[in-house]
Amino acid sequence: MQHPSPVVEREPAAPHIGRPALPAGRTIELPGRGTTFVRSLPGPSLDAPTVILLHGWTVTAALNWFRVYEPLAEFANVVSLDHRGHGRGIRSARTFRLEDAADDVAALADQLGLDDFVVAGYSMGGPISQLVWRRHPDRVRGLVLAATFARSSRRSHERVAMRSLRGLGRASRLMPRRRQVDVFTRAMVAGGSNPNERPPWFVAEVRSGSVPMMLEAGGAIADFDSRSWLPDVDVPTGVFITSHDGIVPPDRQHRMAALIPHAKLVTAPIDHDGCVTRPDEFVPGFVDLVRHAAS
Repeated sequence: MQHPSPVVEREPAAPHIGRPALPAGRTIELPGRGTTFVRSLPGPSLDAPTVILLHGWTVTAALNWFRVYEPLAEFANVVSLDHRGHGRGIRSARTFRLEDAADDVAALADQLGLDDFVVAGYSMGGPISQLVWRRHPDRVRGLVLAATFARSSRRSHERVAMRSLRGLGRASRLMPRRRQVDVFTRAMVAGGSNPNERPPWFVAEVRSGSVPMMLEAGGAIADFDSRSWLPDVDVPTGVFITSHDGIVPPDRQHRMAALIPHAKLVTAPIDHDGCVTRPDEFVPGFVDLVRHAAS
């Protein structure tokens, strides 16, 4: 397995906008798919395992993972990418599909010369991680699934509301950018999250995405259901349960974990933002699960 392209530079912290120091990023062309944005941090050796981090809905890799880059790099090569339509990820006229996002991960691994890797997903990154394993099983050596699910909801009205975002996203492709941002903000507020209440860096990262594709991603999340095939997972798997989560209720997380043979569980009393706001309770357990998945 080849070492990912070394990145020794850092983007310095910018406290006035709330941005932490980050591994430097770069764009990578995925042949036949588009251009994505990747941050990577080399691990201790060429033989160290590689973990590819997959972020949640509407955010970016930097927002989701800035707490874990350095701890993971103590034993692994760390790679993260912005999903298509999110941040500086791939832009496409094609409607967002979780399957396409999963295939983007395999295509990125090809460009980095990675024969195999651990894939770790948070929230929406969880379904994408599961699909990476299902669609590219020979590439995935382990899984980590955090604050995520096998099915987004058992309640029909919740699924209908999320599915409606797909149509809203398609319609918004015909709108000017300013109108798209207004539509997106209203949709997020209706769902209980106002991105404008966050630090300027957070707002800028979220707004850097494609509004139509992010809205379409909401519809894709509503349709996801891995319950029939998740029991076939045959690689070391860790599940991180956020037990105070109001976005992905803990019972849904536990139901997913129960389907995966021999999954290792870590539970922390944090909410859906705990990966960022409660690092002392998130980072050690998450890092331990990545070590387990890489074993």
